[in-house]
Amino acid sequence: MKTLFSISLISTALLLSGCAQEKDLETSKESSNDKQETVIVDQKQRADNNNQQIMVENITVQPTRQKLITTQISYAPLSVNKYRAGGQDVQMPPAHFINEANNNEKYSHQESNGTILVNEQPVSTFSIDVDTAAYANVRRLLNQGKLPQHDVVRVEELVNYFSYDYPTPTKQPFSVYSEIGPSPYNADKYLLHLGIKGKAVPKTGRPAANLVFLVDVSGSMNNANKIGLLKNALKMLTNQLNQDDSVAIVVYAGAAGVVLKPTKGDNKPAIIDALCKLSVGGSTNGGAGIEAAYRLAQQSFIKGGINRIMLATDGDFNVGTINNQALKNLIENKRKSGIDLSILGFGVGNYNDELMQQLAQTGNGNAYYIDNLHEARKVLVEELSSTLFTIAKDVKIQVEFNPNIVSEYRLIGYETRALKREDFNNDKVDAGDIGAGHTVTAIYEISLTNGKNKANDTLRYQTQNTTHKTTAKNQNEFAFLRLRYKTPTEKSSRLIEVPLLKSDIIESIATTSNSYKFSAAVAGFAQLLRGGENLSTMNKKDVIDLAQQGRGEDLHGYRGEFINMVKLAQALSPQLSIDNGANNAVGHK
Repeated sequence: MKTLFSISLISTALLLSGCAQEKDLETSKESSNDKQETVIVDQKQRADNNNQQIMVENITVQPTRQKLITTQISYAPLSVNKYRAGGQDVQMPPAHFINEANNNEKYSHQESNGTILVNEQPVSTFSIDVDTAAYANVRRLLNQGKLPQHDVVRVEELVNYFSYDYPTPTKQPFSVYSEIGPSPYNADKYLLHLGIKGKAVPKTGRPAANLVFLVDVSGSMNNANKIGLLKNALKMLTNQLNQDDSVAIVVYAGAAGVVLKPTKGDNKPAIIDALCKLSVGGSTNGGAGIEAAYRLAQQSFIKGGINRIMLATDGDFNVGTINNQALKNLIENKRKSGIDLSILGFGVGNYNDELMQQLAQTGNGNAYYIDNLHEARKVLVEELSSTLFTIAKDVKIQVEFNPNIVSEYRLIGYETRALKREDFNNDKVDAGDIGAGHTVTAIYEISLTNGKNKANDTLRYQTQNTTHKTTAKNQNEFAFLRLRYKTPTEKSSRLIEVPLLKSDIIESIATTSNSYKFSAAVAGFAQLLRGGENLSTMNKKDVIDLAQQGRGEDLHGYRGEFINMVKLAQALSPQLSIDNGANNAVGHK
């Protein structure tokens, strides 16, 4: 009886609540109908600079009872193939990816690299990338119970989230490592694993830092996982500074302003007090904030030191300079002054990943996504030297494959970092930088000329007996690796050349290094999340097994966390754990 009485009370309460909501809605509807014509006229007048707000008003003019009783997750009808985002019609992602709190997030679309014939294009050129924002963002989405859209995932950023056991540099700013072994992705293929490790610098050896915290305090940041997390993250960074360092704080919303003039790094109470007093409200004039931050950084410029702006934002710029190209041009002009720009991304729902990546690349900085305090500690405490201190800039990689030994290759990831062949020798072409202690990894999947599993068929009208120039000296080389880099103070690049030998090929994945196994597992997982169209022999269970084999020393538990992430993704998409991941994941496009 008690149970039935309780259920009755709950049902009555829900009914009364629903009636009250319905009554409120009717009242709202009557007043809305009277004003709707005025609203529409007003909306047209503001369309050029306020599309997003207009869209919200249109949606909320006539709410329905069904809207009130639906869960937060919204599953779109399969017949609908477009939706509104940022005021424009865009292609509808799969129904199980749509979430009302997330459908305004912006990501750049990039097609995955294809398989290239060595006879047609023997040289591959790209810039290094040490950003890690995509990994933290993927983790955030999985922890929310959602599989990420393909464009959220940048393979190289997942791989480079982890440090690898590469040789310690001696004479040069970084060491170069290579390893080739069987591919776990496809039968009768190999992975060429390339690794770079920057020279580590102890905390006491770090140059003095001139930092400007550029903080977004617009209304879109009014959330605990935005402004609240941002404050705590910058407090962590502040606690790592000393008397030789300088910190200033610029905020921007509708306009930009200085809340803390350049202050010695050991005056932590003043810096933390300024952070604690930050409050949010208003629109977002990112362009004005960036200009103000560069002016302040220039005033406190430290010759031979670290001069960097740390932009903390969700990227939802909506007033002032909001054109992406205009913002990039602004930063490109400012970076010539020797002041770098790095990004700390925060929040969900309106996170502009596309813009954050472009600004960090243009500003000679890195892009990070801070989804929790543990990530803030990793970026701003454990890896502070590599986050702030650049030891080599404009680092480019070029690989020439020997067509007598290699028939095809595919660069896994780095789609946004592709360079033209001639860009390699052009020192005016910008490329990625390496921080102190950073490791960078790149992976190619290759097919040998005597292999049976090839992506491209033999051409009917082309001779297959073409001979290529080799000598006794290079006939054992399956590829030739070239790297270019500049020291932080140089304008001309330096060249490193390393021959890659066929005799170094490892025939069993069991005898490859932990770095090889674990990076291959991470890259495989990333490819599965992007659709897995280039994988035929790997699914999520295989990823877990390979990652466990290559886990090695895991001081901070990051590798263990990755394995748990794969298990979570496996639970969210059980069909991928039963059948081959490559065949099923394509349906997620």
